[in-house]
Amino acid sequence: MYSEKVMENFTNPQNVGEIENADGIGQVGNPVCGDVMKFYIKVEDGHLADVKFKTFGCGAAIAVSSMISQMAIGKTLEEAGEITNERVEQELDGLPKNKMHCSNLGADALRKAIEDYNAKKAGGTGASDEALSAPGHAKDADGKCTCPYCDATVKDSDICGSCGEKIK
Repeated sequence: MYSEKVMENFTNPQNVGEIENADGIGQVGNPVCGDVMKFYIKVEDGHLADVKFKTFGCGAAIAVSSMISQMAIGKTLEEAGEITNERVEQELDGLPKNKMHCSNLGADALRKAIEDYNAKKAGGTGASDEALSAPGHAKDADGKCTCPYCDATVKDSDICGSCGEKIK
C-alpha cells in the first residue's frame, strides 16, 4: 500500500524532464532490472537553482525522483548531497520495504549529478555519455548495490545471494 504522498508524486510528478546545458548529470540503475534514474542540475551561487529528472521504473521510483527533486531545489550542493533514503521515505510518508531501493537510487543519482558538477568545475570533463548509459548495478558510495527484489546488499555478482534472482 502506498501513501497519498507517494501516489501524488507518481501521478503528478514534479520537475520531470531535462535541463539543457545542465551543470551536472548523474545516472544510476539498470534497465534490465527495471529502475533507471537520471538527474540534471543547474547550479547558481552554490545552490541548486533547478533539478530535473527522467526515470524509467515503477511508480515508487517516479515518486522518489519527484520528491528528491523538490527536496533539493534551493539547497546548497552540500545540503543536497546529504539527502538520504531515510529522509526521502519520511517525506513520502513511507515506502514498502521492497521499494526502499528506489529511494537509494534517487539519492545516489542526485549525488552523482553533484559529483559531475564538481568534476567539471575542477577542470575535468565530468561524466561521459558512455558512463551515463552503461548498464550495471546501482552502487552506493561504498560500491555496494541493493537487490531490487529483496533489498539485500549485493557486491560483484549477477545473482542475489539472498533471494537468488538474476539482477544484471
